[in-house]
This record gives sequence, C-alpha cells and structure tokens, in this order.
Amino acid sequence: MARVAARLSENGERSTHPVDEVLPLPKLALYGFQHVLAFYAGAVIVPIIVGNALKLSPEQLVYLINADLFTCGIASIIQAWGIGRIGARLPLIQGVTFTAVSPMIAIGLGAGGGTAALLVIYGAVITAGIATFAFAWLPAKAFRAVMRLFPPVVTGTVITVLGIVLIPVGLNDAAGGLGSPDFGDPKNFAYAGGTMLFILVLMKLGKPFLSSISILLGLVVGTTVAFLLGDAKFGDVSNSDWVGVSTPFHFGVPKFEWFPIVLMLIVMLITMVETTGDTYAVGDIVGKEVDSETVARALRADGAATALGGVLNSFPYVAFAENVGLVRMTKVKSRFVVVAAGVFMIILGLLPKAAAIVAAVPHGVLGGAATVMFAMVALAGIQTLAKVDLKEEKNALIVGVSLAFALLPATVPVFFTKHMDADLSSLLNSGVTLGATAAIVLNLVFNGLAKDGAHDTPVAGAQALADAEVDTAPGSDAPAPDAAKAELPAQPVAAPAGAEKADDAETSSAG
Repeated sequence: MARVAARLSENGERSTHPVDEVLPLPKLALYGFQHVLAFYAGAVIVPIIVGNALKLSPEQLVYLINADLFTCGIASIIQAWGIGRIGARLPLIQGVTFTAVSPMIAIGLGAGGGTAALLVIYGAVITAGIATFAFAWLPAKAFRAVMRLFPPVVTGTVITVLGIVLIPVGLNDAAGGLGSPDFGDPKNFAYAGGTMLFILVLMKLGKPFLSSISILLGLVVGTTVAFLLGDAKFGDVSNSDWVGVSTPFHFGVPKFEWFPIVLMLIVMLITMVETTGDTYAVGDIVGKEVDSETVARALRADGAATALGGVLNSFPYVAFAENVGLVRMTKVKSRFVVVAAGVFMIILGLLPKAAAIVAAVPHGVLGGAATVMFAMVALAGIQTLAKVDLKEEKNALIVGVSLAFALLPATVPVFFTKHMDADLSSLLNSGVTLGATAAIVLNLVFNGLAKDGAHDTPVAGAQALADAEVDTAPGSDAPAPDAAKAELPAQPVAAPAGAEKADDAETSSAG
C-alpha cells in the first residue's frame, strides 16, 4: 500500500525523512497496536510489583494499571508528536522505568504501606519530574557541558546493560511469570519457544510487511493456540468495568518528604542516562541526526511525563528500551506510529475491559516475544559500542567492568538484602543503576569529560547502520536518506539568544 505523501517536519516544511512520514491509517493502527502489545507487559509490571508490595487491594491495583496506561499514552504522544521544544519527535514510547521499582517500594514500606505510602511516593515523583524538566531547560552551553558526561562509550554501555538486564525479565515470563504456581513448567517454555520460532520464521521469509508486524502476529497466534488448548483465560474481561477514568490525586494529596525526594532525584539521574542512550539508539536505527537539543527535548518530555504521572496516580517515566528494540526489528520509522500507539494506550487506560483482553496474553507467549525484543535492545547498545575504539584498553575496561557491576544484583542478591542498609539497598539493588553509574564514573576516571560535541558522534557516524537498515522502510517507495549526510557532524545547539525564533517555528508545527 502506498504511503501518504504528506510529511511533517519540526519547522513545518515538507520532509522526506521516514521519521516524519504519516502512514496510511490502517498501517498506523496496526503498527501502533503492535507497539502497545510489545510494551504492555513492561508497562503493567511496575504498578503490579509496587502495588503488591504495598498491599493494595485488587481494585486499587487495577486503578494503578489503568492510570499508568492512560499516562503512558499522553507521555508517548508528547514525546513523539512534540509540543514546542518538548519531545524528541522520534519513535520513542514512554513507559514507567524499572529503575524506580526498588526505591518506590522502599519509600512505600517506610511510609507504612497502603494508599498512605502512595501519597509519599507521588510527592517524590512530582518533585523529581519538575526537577528533570527544569534541568533540560538549562542554557545550551550549560546543557552541552553536562552531556559531555555521556560519550558513546557510556551511552552504548548503558543501552547494552538495559538489554542484558531486561532479557531475564523476558525469560521469567517465558517460564510462566515469576511467582506463578506453574513457574518453570515446560508447557510455558513450549509456548515461548513456539512464539519465538513463529516470529523468527516471519523475519526469515523476508517479506517486509510480515516482518514489520511479526511481533503482533506472534502474540496473536500464540494466544490463539493457548486459548484452544485451554491455557488463555478471558474470565477477567467480563468482570471488568467498561469505563474507568483516572482522576488527579485519586488517593489523596501528595506528601513531600526530603529523603524520598532525594532518592527519586537519583533515580531520575539514572533515567536521564537511559533516555539519552535510547534517543541516540533510535536515532541510529531510523537514520535521524540526534544532537544535544534533541536529547534535551526528550528529557523535557521525561520530566513533564513524570510530573504528570505523580498527578495522575502513576510513576516516573522514561523512553522505553523495549520499543527501541521493536523499531530495530520492524524497521518502521514513523514517529506517528508512536502517536497512534499513544492513542491506543489512552483508550486502554479508559477501558478496563479492553486492557483485560490484552492482559490475557499468557506469560509464556509474551515471554517468547519479549526475549527477542530485549535481545535486540542489547544489540542496539553493541552497535553503538562498535563506533567506540575498544582496542583502547581504557574503553574496554569501562565497558567490561560496567557490565560486571550490572550483573551483581541478579547474581548476588543476598549482598543487597541481608548485608546492606535498607535505604542504600533500595538505591543500589538495580543492575541498570550500578551499570550506568559505573560507566559514568569509570569514563570520568579514564577519559575525563568528552570534548564538546562528542556526544553527538554516535548518530553522525552511523553510516554502516544506515546502509544496512535505513534505506527504506518496509513497503516504502520513499528515497533513502542521503548516506553522506549521516557523516556530517551534528550541528551545535542554537544559542539561547536564538531560542525565541526556534520556539516560534516549532510551536507552529506542534499542533
């Protein structure tokens, strides 16, 4: 099917870049829904884990899930569509960060659990969101100076760590879901293996359209087989309400306490590294130049979404690495696909019955698809590291030692649970936190601050990736981006004095 000719760019001019293409409505809906299915498990797992740890009632837990989906939809639209100078205008899905799970549980248990604990958590989340949003509005020179902490060796390591840490999440789902009565049952692995095999066969066939919806088809076929064999249950659909609206401060007025706020600020520092890495990764995948201003826009969207999450009874938000893997697999580059996914998420957040249908996908089926995607996330990080001189011993040490730190919580959990202060454990018992922190600190020790503008090179030097993946999207008759253009150095961010002109031009295109 031919693509729609109209394409929108940041300054309102016509653009031939695949990121700005507006696909036909059926494709937008199909690709957008695939993003929702790919992201759904990761989206709902955080409120489920936190809600269970705080001993919330089933009704309160369902409310948290709906609030999360509703806010995810709004946040993703802001990130992909863009509002003025907020949002990266890249195919980035926003989701609740896993990094915040342990700190939020520690904060909640310290506040006594229940809804009273949620109020303390939301106070910290709102404050951290506002702080992140404000940070991303630093003058261009100051922001570039901070971004010098994140050269390719750091962002590539963080993306790789994300993939490696997420793969066990997919494998746990493949085993039936951690804590489920049938965890480890070979039947679950059979569903996971069958789903994975089906996806890989579709990819092997090489048909662009089938490859682009392989994850969606894998989930649908796997769930259908499970239903026919009696292992997919849809009973909760009839028990769910038709409409459920998330209202601001549903559980009460947030409480602002200093230690939870400090803890959440540290969490947001880590998520800023995640979003920075994901922004560069998706820029590489779609062949779109990413500079300091693009990263700043992405972080502003993170901050706004996090503050909004605290208001709408949700949690901190980050650009979701899982869906970066999906973009890598499907090669569907349009940011408006993410806008469509955001609309679907808002609908799911308003319709508990619809969310219950998606939730009926068996863990084994979901795990098979998720494991493939999480592996692709790690691959995106490796591709970024391929642009780093790893023959240089300093860079090799940064990557290797950071990966070792990232594996510590999963390998020796007893160190954090029995031999560490509870508050400190809530902060450090995270592979992403330890891996990202190690990468930043080791890079400063061995390499010092990157040269100004060096953080833009992961995208500028992406010719090999562009040649392999960014020629044209599946079924596209659009010309490939100029490969030589990908070699040009990133343009510096406009000086603050020119910000007003940029604001005018971009605000006109935001609507």
